[in-house]
Amino acid sequence: MTSEPIKLTPPFTLPGVNILLMGPSGTGKTHSIGTLVDLGVEVFYLALESGFESLAGYWTDRGLPIPPNLHWHRLEAPTAGFDQLIANAKKINTLNLEALAKTPDPNKSKHNQFIKLLEALNNFPDDRTGEKYGPVNEWDASRFLVIDGATGISDCAMSLVVGGKAVRNQSDWGIAQDQVLKIIRMLCDNCRCHFVLLAHVERETDAVLGGVKLMVSTLGKALAPKFPAMFSDAILTTRSGEKWYWDTASPMADVKTRNLPIKSDNPQDFRLIVSKWLKRNSPDQAPS
Repeated sequence: MTSEPIKLTPPFTLPGVNILLMGPSGTGKTHSIGTLVDLGVEVFYLALESGFESLAGYWTDRGLPIPPNLHWHRLEAPTAGFDQLIANAKKINTLNLEALAKTPDPNKSKHNQFIKLLEALNNFPDDRTGEKYGPVNEWDASRFLVIDGATGISDCAMSLVVGGKAVRNQSDWGIAQDQVLKIIRMLCDNCRCHFVLLAHVERETDAVLGGVKLMVSTLGKALAPKFPAMFSDAILTTRSGEKWYWDTASPMADVKTRNLPIKSDNPQDFRLIVSKWLKRNSPDQAPS
C-alpha cells in the first residue's frame, strides 16, 4: 500500500466517519492513531487516559520527531488524594450504607474534569503550540478528533455527579450515564469532522442474546451495549504475536463496519478507512 499522504480538500458532501476502536490493553488502539497521523491529515488527540506516551513513542522510539499535524491536549483523569481517601475511609468506618449514600462530598465542585472536557471540545487547545482551534462541532471533514478514551469520559462524568463521595446510589449512576451518552451522541451526530473514540473492553453478559461478549468499559452494563450503534464502524483491536489486527467479524463483540472488509485480520491502517470514505465523498480525490 502506498505511503503517499492523503489530502482532504473541501468541499465535503459527507460528514466524517465515526470510528469506535475497542479492545484490551496492548492490542494497538493507540498505535493505530499513528497510522492516521502518518497520512498527513490534521489529527486532534484529546487524552483522558495514559495513551499519549504510547502514541508519541510511535515516532520517538524510532528516533523520529512527532509530526506537526498531530495536535494534542491532555486532561488529568479524576483521582482522589490521600486526604480524600482518608476522609472516605473514616466515613465507611463509622456510617451505615444508607448514610454513606446520602452524604455528599463537600468538595464536589473541585471535581470539574468533565467541565474541562467540554471546554476543550468547545475550543480545542493545542498543548504543543498554545494555539486554540475553536469548537469541534464547527470543524469540517478535513480534521480528525480522537478521544482516548471512553473510560476517561466515564470517570469524569461520575466525578462530576458525585465528586469524591464514598458510595454511589442508583440515581448517581443514571445521571452520569446520561452525561456520557449526550457527549458521544453530540460528537457522532452533530459534528462533521471525523471522530475516533478509543475504548477498553470488559467481558459482560449479553442481556439480549445471552452468553459473554466484549463490551466497552464504561458506567454499568446498561450503557455499554449502546456504544456500537452510535458509530459507523465499531472495530475490535486484536493482537497475535507481534502482529496487530482490526477485527470486524468477531462474534465476541458487537462489531460493525462501513469502511472495512468484514474479516478478522484487517491490518491496523487508517489509510483503508480514509480512502474508502474519500472515494464515497470525492471520487476524484480518492487515492488509487
